[in-house]
Amino acid sequence: MNAHRVETTLTEDGRLTLNNLPFCAGDSVEVIVVVRTAPSAKQNIYPLRGMPIRYNNPTEPVAEEDWSASG
Repeated sequence: MNAHRVETTLTEDGRLTLNNLPFCAGDSVEVIVVVRTAPSAKQNIYPLRGMPIRYNNPTEPVAEEDWSASG
């Protein structure tokens, strides 16, 4: 599949014009129109920032049973 992306704006009368497409005259093409929405300025990309950090038993060994102490 040969795809080509073009971003444009509808005219006041609702028309859409696509110019200079990289296809040959007579080629059959499929057009899909998707509305571009502006990303929310209030969207938090770091949802855990500022949340309290709590460590349960921070000095206890971790996965002690997974290690063998043979020597």
